[in-house]
Amino acid sequence: MGSSEIVIIGGGISGLSLAYFLMQKKPDLDLKIIEAEKRTGGKIITEEVSGFLCEGGVNGFLSNKTSTLSLANQLKIEPIKGSEQSKIRYILIDGKLIRVPENPLKFFLSPLLSFSGKIRMLREYFTPPLLEDIDETVYSFVSRRVGREFCEKLIDAMATGIYAGDPSKMSMKSCFPKVYWLEKKYGGLIRGLIAIKKEKKDAKTQPTGALMSFNNGMSELIRNLEVKLSNRIITDKRVLAIEKNNNFYTLHLIDGKTIDTERVVLACPAHEAAEILKELDGELSDILRTITYPPLSVVALGFKEKQIGFGTYLYGFLIPNREKRKVLGTLFDSSIFPNRAPEGYVLLRSMLGGRRNPELALLPDEELIITVLTELKPLLNIKGEPEFVKIFRWHQAIPQYELGHEEKLMRIEKKLQKFPGLYLTGNAYRGVSVNDCVENSLILSNKILNLS
Repeated sequence: MGSSEIVIIGGGISGLSLAYFLMQKKPDLDLKIIEAEKRTGGKIITEEVSGFLCEGGVNGFLSNKTSTLSLANQLKIEPIKGSEQSKIRYILIDGKLIRVPENPLKFFLSPLLSFSGKIRMLREYFTPPLLEDIDETVYSFVSRRVGREFCEKLIDAMATGIYAGDPSKMSMKSCFPKVYWLEKKYGGLIRGLIAIKKEKKDAKTQPTGALMSFNNGMSELIRNLEVKLSNRIITDKRVLAIEKNNNFYTLHLIDGKTIDTERVVLACPAHEAAEILKELDGELSDILRTITYPPLSVVALGFKEKQIGFGTYLYGFLIPNREKRKVLGTLFDSSIFPNRAPEGYVLLRSMLGGRRNPELALLPDEELIITVLTELKPLLNIKGEPEFVKIFRWHQAIPQYELGHEEKLMRIEKKLQKFPGLYLTGNAYRGVSVNDCVENSLILSNKILNLS
């Protein structure tokens, strides 16, 4: 297949946005994107079936970072903001769906925490900080600072919603770095939040943190990037291995062809990068393999609005592990964004599997549907059967930033120093959100072109 100045392996949001930024800065760049699947987009996939617009993975991004909004603006696509209903969220506590209050006063009046749990949370202000810069699990950090009840009811649910992870294994420093550094910088979380509020008081604009998407779903972002990069994308071609030949890297493809390139970026999942790099550097490959990706299944269900007795004007709910349920959480997609369901219908998406119960994600279709309906029907007072069902399976879903993740990144960086022109990017390293992926691509594009 000849040669190229730069080859990006992986056509998910990381690879596509990186290619776009590189081409914007250097339009004459000889660049190729090689994607193993028949489609680009990675974990971003939107499918329209029977009038329901279903997200198979990511359902949006937050506006509190400018990266994705800025990219959308450059592509001339208009993001849409989640409805006011998207602020209405619930957590399952002792078998009942409890609304998460939107302000501190309502929080203290709510039944989310026991009286002793609320007192323990307030004591955080007086809890001495652990000033050493050590890696600590999310469970250990939050329990130490705010109390075990707060952690097991609220943070556990949040960790489930973002990572489908297990807080007793997740690295606080890598998963929630801003919260981790509040203790180090200000001596505590409440002290830190008060200080930040004072610092921001004079700021003219503050990020809102609103949930955003696009009229035709998150795939609209992918489709527009594809249009800009169409003649540079090669799909349905798997890279098997990389070898270094003097100042070039030779990529060996599954069809027996090779590509020589000066620079190569692996923007694919860490386990795929590990396989590609095993002949080039076995130790680097072994480190990458330790970043785990548990399976996750997304079950989309369409009901008539009148079938759901609980009501439909909400974002959804999360379920902490202490409840011993099988569903991790459910989103009311049709209440969050327009055009997600036909008039008079509701689109729900439930997640199963993740770090704690990976086997549930791998249940046969019929069992998966029965499992979800068995839990949802009493919780949401659902009458009758769904009129629409769609299952999305991810055998390796969200990368887990577990204890020691930062040390892994340092070891990876050290290994890469031996290979000038070889780069790794994607959601396995420094942030799993769309915003993180786009922002990291922008940073890497400047590094590759020596602009930073």
